Order: sequence, then C-alpha cells, then structure tokens
Amino acid sequence: MAEVDEPGKPLFAGLSDVSISEDIPVEGDISVPVGSQNVDDVFSTLDEPVKDTILRDLRAVGKKFIHVMYPKQSSALLRDWDLWGPLLLCVTLALMLQGGSADSKEDGGPQFAEVFVIIWFGSVIITLNSKLLGGTISFFQSLCVLGYCILPLTVAMVVCRLVLLGFTGTISFIIRLIVVTASFSWSVFASTAFLADSQPANRKALVVYPIFLFYFVIGWMVLTFSPSQ
Repeated sequence: MAEVDEPGKPLFAGLSDVSISEDIPVEGDISVPVGSQNVDDVFSTLDEPVKDTILRDLRAVGKKFIHVMYPKQSSALLRDWDLWGPLLLCVTLALMLQGGSADSKEDGGPQFAEVFVIIWFGSVIITLNSKLLGGTISFFQSLCVLGYCILPLTVAMVVCRLVLLGFTGTISFIIRLIVVTASFSWSVFASTAFLADSQPANRKALVVYPIFLFYFVIGWMVLTFSPSQ
C-alpha cells in the first residue's frame, strides 16, 4: 500500500513530471565546456619554432654553467638536469686534446675517442659508486653534475693552449700548473658541493675520493698537453 501525504493522494505523486534543467551542473561531468582554456594552449614546444627551442636550451645550459662557477645554487642543477652541457664540454675538451703531440705514435697519447670514453666511463663509474653507497639523487642527475663540473678544466685547457702559443719552457709549465691546479680544485669543490649532501654522512669520503681521481686524470691530460710540431 503506497504511503500518502493527504487522504487519498500518494506521497510521490507527480514526480515523473519533474524535469532536470540542463543548466544544473552535474558532478562528474566529462564534457569540456566551450571556451575553456586547454593546458596545451598555455605552453607547448610542439608548435614553437626550432630557433626558440634551441635558444631556450642554450640559455638553460648557460645558467647551469653559472651554477658550476657558483655552486651554492645546487638545487637548479639537480632539478633541471640535462646532458647537453656535459656532451658539449666533453667534445670540446677532446677536440682540444686531439691536436697535440700526444697524438703521435711515439707518445701513445690520448686520441679523441679515448678522451671521450675516459670522461663518460669515469662519470658512470662514479655515479654507480654513489648509488651503491646510498646516494639519494638519480643516475642522470649525477652524470649531469659530473659533466658540468668539467667546465673549469675545459677553461684551463683553453688557457693552456694560449699560454703555449706565447711561452715555452719552465715559465710555460709553471703558468699551466697554476691554472690546472686551480681548475682541478674548483671542479672537485663544485661537484662535491652538489653531490655530498645526497650521501650518508659516514660515507662522504668514499664518494669524494673517486671524484678526486676522476678530475685528477682529466687535469693531468690537460697539464701534459703539448702542441704538435
């Protein structure tokens, strides 16, 4: 028997005649309102000119170079990591080391491929060592930091080549030794400033030691470079 509100009248009488207005918002509506702003319309790199993309990436690389020279700003280099800067520095350093007398068969010095492999293989080994010791940063973040911190040694390579054009003998060696030592120290300082905080306190020395050897080998190649005759 149906419930009644008034004598002889059902409680829900006339409910079937009620219609829902289309203007009433329905929770869970999956339709996109006309005129709404799409996320892709805010920022999209698919439609931007190639020139703008290249310039933006170059500005990002330049900012990371500044972070290496002033390593107190460590968060940006770790957060917005990339491998374009390390690749550029590695190729530049390898090309400058390529043009020396070390390329002769008698000296058996490093070729372009050897320098390239030493830098990248050394970076991978240090990164794996850092991860095994409990490092909290990602694999590619570590590669990014180690690669960008080659910048001081790359600058030292440029200075050494300029010095070799104007000086020879003991004076040239002393100047190059000072420049390479300062650049080596800055590379180690910058890289440890970025990576040390991501390591357990009782294992930082085990992380810094391979970094020291890595930049020492690169610094030694820069110091012992001599132009071909």
